[in-house]
Amino acid sequence: MPAPNDFVLKVGTVNGSGSQTANLVLLRALFRMGVPCSGKNLFPSNIAGLPTWFEIRAHPRGWLARRRGVDLLVAMNPASAAQDLAEVLPGGVVVYDEPLALAGRRTDVAAHGVPFGKLVLEVCPEPRLRRLVVNMIYVGVVGRLLGLDRGELDAALARMLRGKEKALGLNRAAVDLGWRWAGDHLPAPCPVAVERPPRNLNEGRILVDGNAAAALGAVFAGVSVFAWYPITPSTSLGDALAGYLGKYRRDPATGKATFAVLQAEDELAAVGMAMGAGWAGARAMTSTSGPGISLMGELLGFAYYAEVPCVVVDVQRLGPSTGLPTRTAQGDILQVATLSHGDTRHPMLFPSSVAEAFTMAGDAFDLAERFQTPVFLMSDLDLGMNLWPSEPFPFPEKPLDRGKVLKEEDLARLGKGGFFRYVDRDGDGIPYRTLPGTPGGLGSYFTRGSGHDEFGRYTEDPAGYVKNVERIARKWETLRSALPAPEVIRAGTEPAPVGILHFGTTRWAVEEALSILREEHGIAADACRILAYPFHDGVGEFLRAHGDLYMVEQNRDGQMASLLRAANPEPVVGLEGILRYDGFPPDARSVVDAVLVGRRSAP
Repeated sequence: MPAPNDFVLKVGTVNGSGSQTANLVLLRALFRMGVPCSGKNLFPSNIAGLPTWFEIRAHPRGWLARRRGVDLLVAMNPASAAQDLAEVLPGGVVVYDEPLALAGRRTDVAAHGVPFGKLVLEVCPEPRLRRLVVNMIYVGVVGRLLGLDRGELDAALARMLRGKEKALGLNRAAVDLGWRWAGDHLPAPCPVAVERPPRNLNEGRILVDGNAAAALGAVFAGVSVFAWYPITPSTSLGDALAGYLGKYRRDPATGKATFAVLQAEDELAAVGMAMGAGWAGARAMTSTSGPGISLMGELLGFAYYAEVPCVVVDVQRLGPSTGLPTRTAQGDILQVATLSHGDTRHPMLFPSSVAEAFTMAGDAFDLAERFQTPVFLMSDLDLGMNLWPSEPFPFPEKPLDRGKVLKEEDLARLGKGGFFRYVDRDGDGIPYRTLPGTPGGLGSYFTRGSGHDEFGRYTEDPAGYVKNVERIARKWETLRSALPAPEVIRAGTEPAPVGILHFGTTRWAVEEALSILREEHGIAADACRILAYPFHDGVGEFLRAHGDLYMVEQNRDGQMASLLRAANPEPVVGLEGILRYDGFPPDARSVVDAVLVGRRSAP
């Protein structure tokens, strides 16, 4: 029997049945009670009909990774009921739609059939609404079983249906009915239970998804042009950004927009629009996923070579090709690192949390303009489309970094012939630039993706070409020092026997795994979370300090490990991959099991 506030609740329904609102009511009620929790929506890519699941994990220590096994199952879908039942841990509880007849299929769980189809007739006279309203009945049943505070349940429902009074009344009646039915027909106490903590562990915290967080970060960073083409799972980022800009970026006197949101005909056009705006001096961005990144390659190679700033948010999904559009992955790492033909290199930032999605979005714009290059914010579906608990985001205090932009007075001081677009005056590889329309007539230059020299002139001279691309490579080394250092968790003052590298949302499984390894197996392990590429020197130091190394990532081929091996002059030995590529976020036990197997098989 799980301890109070330590459980996984899984709801299995049909895609398109309107269950998302009901599931979020349960999550928000639990959050409002002060119980650390998180939710994951596991849904198919079709519009309606296939199985969909929602998982809520609660844990007193605030673990956020997905966990194996289910303690309380709500089974509403005949197509997935048997599979869902198999995941319930011994001693668990199953609430199921009565026609599924799950009672007796397992003797080690408590199974309770609920006549949802009959109950919904009591509260919903409109037949077309019943498939939606029935979900709120299981909210009442589950709320009563778990011991959720009824006031918090009502408050969560009111928030979800704010401004929809008629719908709120209907759904509240359904919750009431489920609550009463559970009290009259189900045994108490339930082995899976919630207790309000003595101290609200969510006090002052928020629930937000990573796409909204990144969009808000872009707004605070000064984005004024957003060009995009909708694609799962980044579409909600575009929707959120358009909403924020529409609300906060209008001239107070006229009400006119001081921004542009452009839906292009495809991803190649979208990044071209963002590049054009970045070249003209706007803070510009696009968002997409793996298939869109593939289409953008040609123009992003142009941006790299012509040194045009822009930001690309890649909300990764499972590939290759169309793949599984609604499953999470970290499979675009190698593609983005060298996207486009020839010798191209692109910096990447790897947020692990909604707070980092917010702050790194701002960092991406500063880096793009300072280094005059495309910068990628590498999110994923798990971070982007799920609600995560977080401290409120910090208000950005530092000024925007626009980089080496020459104004009229700067050009006048240099005089005629003093400004050339690709001359490296400072030895850091970063040239100076001007913005179109700069007064004085001294700031014009050619932008071209074909061969050019340091003066911006077309050339096919080998020496001039080599000089220019080597200067761009110098800029890459300067960039390395400007990127964030890795976050290292040490088990002690000296390097531990085991070193685990990771990035992005694998953070949550790894941090929990460190605790399990220490507390259950007596194994000390250090962890190194990579925040950016090119790699900070601290990443190499971690590699050299540990002989028993593991790289946790969500792709088949160990893409980040490949970059690590290529970036380190010394051979990276003993680096084993802990790889998850089925579209579901990794769990801590998988990391622990891989480490245990690796240590048993070590010579």
